[in-house]
Amino acid sequence: MVMASLRKTLLQKIRDPRAAIAGKTAPSQQQHTHPLLALLATAALSLAQALLLLPCYLHMRLVGPAEGSQKGAAKMSSWKKLLVQFGVCFTIGLCLGWFTPHKWMQHSLAVDGRPFFGDAKTTDVDLSGRFVATNALMDAKTATKGRDMISFDAAKNNFSGVGVNFEMPLEYRKLLIIVTPTYVRPFGAYYLTRLAHTLKLVPPPLLWLVVEMHYQSLETAQLLRETGIMYRHLVCDKNLTNVKDRAASQRNTALAHIEHHELDGIVYFADDGNMYTLELFEQMRNITRFGTWLVGILAPGKSRVVFEGPVCEGEKVIGWHTSDRSKRLRRFHVDMSGFAFNSTMLWDPRRWKRPTLEPIRQLDSIKESSQQTSFIEQLVPDESYMEGRPPGCLKIMVWHLQLEAPKGFPYPARWTLTTPLEANIPLRKANLVQL
Repeated sequence: MVMASLRKTLLQKIRDPRAAIAGKTAPSQQQHTHPLLALLATAALSLAQALLLLPCYLHMRLVGPAEGSQKGAAKMSSWKKLLVQFGVCFTIGLCLGWFTPHKWMQHSLAVDGRPFFGDAKTTDVDLSGRFVATNALMDAKTATKGRDMISFDAAKNNFSGVGVNFEMPLEYRKLLIIVTPTYVRPFGAYYLTRLAHTLKLVPPPLLWLVVEMHYQSLETAQLLRETGIMYRHLVCDKNLTNVKDRAASQRNTALAHIEHHELDGIVYFADDGNMYTLELFEQMRNITRFGTWLVGILAPGKSRVVFEGPVCEGEKVIGWHTSDRSKRLRRFHVDMSGFAFNSTMLWDPRRWKRPTLEPIRQLDSIKESSQQTSFIEQLVPDESYMEGRPPGCLKIMVWHLQLEAPKGFPYPARWTLTTPLEANIPLRKANLVQL
């Protein structure tokens, strides 16, 4: 009876360490264990039982009288009897431990830096309110499904005991790579701030590549840091004597950056002087290879509006429309802000079966009005590879405003006045008294 009670007490302590800590019994959980581990655990348990029972037998043999001691005194000494009794107890404990189910043996799992025993397939909430996954053995199907859906199933809440079971759908979005060439000028702060507020409303992921000539101006760098948009401030270090078109050289710097880092997304040339709708950026995420749309252009004389871009049947481009007669000899009648393309065309030519491995760049050696056509010819061979956005191409999602400061207008350093203005309309004394 003493041996059975001791063994029962040990098993209750070892079977579930969490129950001993929490003060309550946890349900037994079935799990396969290695036979060698089971044998070692059984031997350790039997040895512990025998050591606990050894003082009792010593007391009974040396202190208390025992029945039948006179009959065995002639055959063996007292120490030999003790060894025999110890061996019998060890054998009995070994047999009892061997035929006992080893459900209490569980593999220890480290979850969030703390030991965990068991194979519960739920998600607990720890004391800091974070969800802690306690299922370390997730099957392949659940792992694959996790990219599209995050599922939390908390059976017990450590705070209030309320069950938690909800799902969060994940929406996949393509990365938008917005390229903006800029330079310091009187309206520079206004243009960049307006474009930054527009891009801030676009759902992520979005990367803004802002390119300047020769150096990063303090005004532009400070403005970009305050926008809260993921950006990269690039510099075009090309010699000005060899530059015929500043914007084309800056865009080429951004294209080289995308190609070098193999950025995967949709590339769009967004000049800071244009106005954009949020629908434009959502339409760009549906582009597979090359997408195009109409652009509204305000003529320099401000007397008329020019519409330039594709004519579509659904998403198929069937022709072009332009209001400028001087541009009718071009191959593709698209404004620089009227198209976007997949960035993998820059660094993965085999995917798109390009006949040449030459880098795709804008040619600043030709006229500005023909740069769009020469660049698009490097991306797609004809209109069958283009996608009209949105279907039908009837919405104007971009407005190109040719608004600049007059020539000779002084550029204020850091967009602030160096000297205070004079009050050429001073307040009268009567107005000061009323204030």
